[in-house]
Amino acid sequence: MWWEYVVGAVVLIVVGYMFATIVGFNTRRFTRRTDRRAEDLYDTYADSPREQQRFAREHGGEWTDEGRPSGGSR
Repeated sequence: MWWEYVVGAVVLIVVGYMFATIVGFNTRRFTRRTDRRAEDLYDTYADSPREQQRFAREHGGEWTDEGRPSGGSR
């Protein structure tokens, strides 16, 4: 029947609109401006330099004079 085509078209249009709305919402949410920087977050999770040296020694790494592990893929 002809009305099945109309209902199918309306359903496709509604689903397309819902998809575009969800994608637009997520895009705005994930790309908004923020005052948080990655540098501000690292100090919260980093070990102290002494603990980093101990970890490097225990796992076969060497420690440079600048206070960073040498080599590796970090």
